[in-house]
Parts: sequence; C-alpha cells; structure tokens
Amino acid sequence: MLGRRIGLGLVAAVLVAGTALAAGPRAGLLVGVGIGLGLVLEGLRFGFAGPWRAMIAERDARGLLAQLLAIGLTAAVAFPLLAAAPGELQAAHAPVGLAMIGGAFVFGAAMQVVMGCGSGTLINAGSGNLIGLVALAGFVGGSFLGTLHLGWWTGLGSLPVISAQSLAGATGGLWLTLLALAATAALLVWRAAPGKRVPARRLWWAAALIAALAVLNLVVAGQPWGIVYGLGLWGAKLAQAGGADLAGNAFWAASANAARLDASILTDVTSLTNIGLLLGAFLVMRGRAAPGNPVAPLALRGWVGVLLAGLVMGYSARLAFGCNVGAFFSGISTGSLHGWVWFVAAFAGSAWGLKLRPLILAPATPRGATA
Repeated sequence: MLGRRIGLGLVAAVLVAGTALAAGPRAGLLVGVGIGLGLVLEGLRFGFAGPWRAMIAERDARGLLAQLLAIGLTAAVAFPLLAAAPGELQAAHAPVGLAMIGGAFVFGAAMQVVMGCGSGTLINAGSGNLIGLVALAGFVGGSFLGTLHLGWWTGLGSLPVISAQSLAGATGGLWLTLLALAATAALLVWRAAPGKRVPARRLWWAAALIAALAVLNLVVAGQPWGIVYGLGLWGAKLAQAGGADLAGNAFWAASANAARLDASILTDVTSLTNIGLLLGAFLVMRGRAAPGNPVAPLALRGWVGVLLAGLVMGYSARLAFGCNVGAFFSGISTGSLHGWVWFVAAFAGSAWGLKLRPLILAPATPRGATA
C-alpha cells in the first residue's frame, strides 16, 4: 500500500509538472492546489452537503462546525491579504437579490438529491461514482444555461453589494465575520444532539488544510476558490464546438468571459482547480483497496432524476453567484453578505431536498422481483 501511494504521489507530481510545462507554472500550481483539495476532501471525508444533511436529519453538528472553522481560518488570513493588495486580489462579493435567494434555496434542495454540492459532485465523479458522473454532466449543462439567462434573473431586483469590509472596515469586518461564525457555531452546538457536538480529529486537520489551500488559491489565482464558473465555461465551450454562436449573449460577450471562451481551459483558474479536484479524488480512490460498487442501482427515472437534479444545481448555482464553495465558503471568508444569505436559503432548501430524494432516486427493481 505504501508503494502504491508513493507511485500515485509521483503521478500527481507529473500531472502538475506537465500542466506547468503546457500552460505555465501558475497553471501547474493551481492544478496542484486542486489536487490537494481533492485529496483532503475525499481522503479525510470533509464534505459540504453531507454535514448539512447530518445536521438536519440527525442533529449532528460535527461536520458543519468543521466547515465554519475552515471558513474562519481562511478569513483570518484572507481579510488582511485583500486589504494589503486590493488591486491584485479579488474577494467573492456579490449582491443579494431575489434570484440569488431563490437560486440558493433550489440549489440546496438539488444537492441533497444527488448527495453532493459543486465540489462534492466533482469529488464523486473523480472517485468513479456513477451518480456523481451523471450529476456532473447535468451541472455543466445547467451552469452554462444559467449564464444565458443571468441578466433577466438579476433584473428582478437586488441590493447593492454589501460586505463586512464596507460595514466595518478590513479589521472590523474580520472581527464581525469571526463573531458571526462563532455565534452560528454556538447555535449549532446548542441544537446538536449529545455526543454530536465535537468534530473528529480528522475534521480538525481537514479544516486547517482546506483553509491553507484556499488561501494559497487566493494568492496564486488572485481570486477565492470557486467551482461554478469553470463548469459553466466547459458547457459554453461544448456548445460553441457544437456550432452555437454566443457572441450575442450578454454574459459571454463581456470582454473577460469572451477571452476565456476563446482561450484554453488551462488559462482559466477555476477550471484548473476543478480539474485538480477530479484528479485528487481519483488518486485517493486508486490508493485504496477496491471498494466494489458503492452505488445502488437506480431505476431509469432515478438516473433521469440525477441528470435533471444536476442540471438544476448548475443553473441555480449560477443565479446564486456560487455554490457551497464560491458563495458559502469563499463568500463568507472574504466578507460578502451574500454568503450568509446564501447559507440560510440553501440550508432551508436542503431540508426540503431531503424529502424529495427518496421520491426521485427510486432504486431499480431486482431481476425476478415484482415492482
């Protein structure tokens, strides 16, 4: 087993080096960051959708508390960095609006249907989970479709961008964010069941590693860790390859987006970390003993449901300006009010999605059995 892990480590190093040679050291480093995130998320079983499900269904706060710790650790470094280099580093700030709130609610429901958020879908797909692969295909298509209609949805009304920094300055905004995280953690501990309030040691380590990698992503990419934009870009490139003309769409006609559409995905920072996530999850699974097929067979309507849920996830995430990573994790850790609003709306949606999941993902009827 040690030899296999060393071999897989060498494979990861070769992949990073190959990317660096093909697209530059920055691209190689970002793929490396993505691989690291994939290794931590899959290897230490640090997720986003699962802990929300555990809190809602079992009053198990341990995973969600680890998420808040990772956000707090990231914020403690990201706030000073953003203040020191305002022209070089960009925060994940977005406006709160009707479409954003609705999109977050719908996303929260859909992610519980497929048992994975944006990063979770990538991790599941990279691990060879067929549900994750189908959901990822839908997510890519939905993220792209969301870009086509984003202008109409945002036109329904939104507030100006509000951040902790705009309310209390860089230092005051950091303290405001940390206090809000502490208050949320206290509420979770109060609501949690006995014995489900203290995260396991692996979650403490995972939170620290995720925070370190998120800060490294901010420094190298110049922007916080995100998921959705890269998947939407993949969908746009597929549509363009199929003959679609996107020049007339407001989103893809914008100079920055048009440039990314014309360039290789190896020049897009979000795509690079997404690719790394897939590779990291794959390397973890290759380093383990073969687990067999962990996914129960689904009826046809179940597979259709997974694909549609992925489509809805991608579409709603675009309207909500991110998923659990781009909106919740990176939004809050860089001071955006929309990250907090996203959290509340998506958490409420998750409670609804847990009720939908058994209705949509019907297991296949075994051969010889009656339906």
